[in-house]
Amino acid sequence: MARIIESSNGERRIIKMSVEDILSVVQDYQRIVGRVSTTEDARDYLSDTVIYIPEDV
Repeated sequence: MARIIESSNGERRIIKMSVEDILSVVQDYQRIVGRVSTTEDARDYLSDTVIYIPEDV
C-alpha cells in the first residue's frame, strides 16, 4: 500500500509506493493505453482517467 510522507517544510508530500502499487498502476496504464493508437489519443484518454492507489493508514 502507498504511504504519504509529509515534508518537513509543509509543501509537497511524497508518496512512497510498494512494488505491488507500481505494478498495479502499470497494469492500469497498459489496459487503458492499449485501446488507443497514437500518443495524443493516449494523452487525451488518460487526462480523463483517474487511477487510484490505496493509502496505508
